[in-house]
Amino acid sequence: MTYDRLVCANCAAPVAQGRCPVCRANRERLQQEGPFAGLNPAALLALLVVLVAALALLAHQTA
Repeated sequence: MTYDRLVCANCAAPVAQGRCPVCRANRERLQQEGPFAGLNPAALLALLVVLVAALALLAHQTA
């Protein structure tokens, strides 16, 4: 989940604004998780299916 949609339970403000120490800490943690941390499992599965299909198509064309 991306932090731009999260609401802090401590100050009730969006985490992206970083109003309190809890918001700032969670914002830093979420930024360090990497580019695929915001994708849900269904999107990751769809990406995997597309990659496998592209590899199969490439293998079929070269054979």
